[in-house]
Amino acid sequence: MSDDADRIEIVDNPGRGRFEIHDAGGVIGVASYAVVAGGASGDGAAPDRVVFFHTEVRPEYEGQGLAARLASFALDATVAAGRTIVALCPYIKVYLRRHPEPYAAHVAAPTPTDIEAADEAARTAAG
Repeated sequence: MSDDADRIEIVDNPGRGRFEIHDAGGVIGVASYAVVAGGASGDGAAPDRVVFFHTEVRPEYEGQGLAARLASFALDATVAAGRTIVALCPYIKVYLRRHPEPYAAHVAAPTPTDIEAADEAARTAAG
């Protein structure tokens, strides 16, 4: 690996509701999400839903495949945690369309509750 690749780290920051990609410790991109608690279903408890609503990488880092690395990490972590993926973010939608496996079985259509949660999370992050 090159020195540049060694500086890149991706982490979940649940307190801020986002996965972050760091370069040498500084945040250079985010995949923002809201978590909607699962409810009771016919077979027991439904899994929590992770509603991805915004992904971005700072302009000076574009074109290096970092948004794809961030999306892959975030989606893999969501699946590993047993949660359902809900994609409102245009980038995440395209990523899922281009990489249906291993995610397709874990993706759900957004509900009004998902949209409300994403809107609230976006307002909180902006303010």
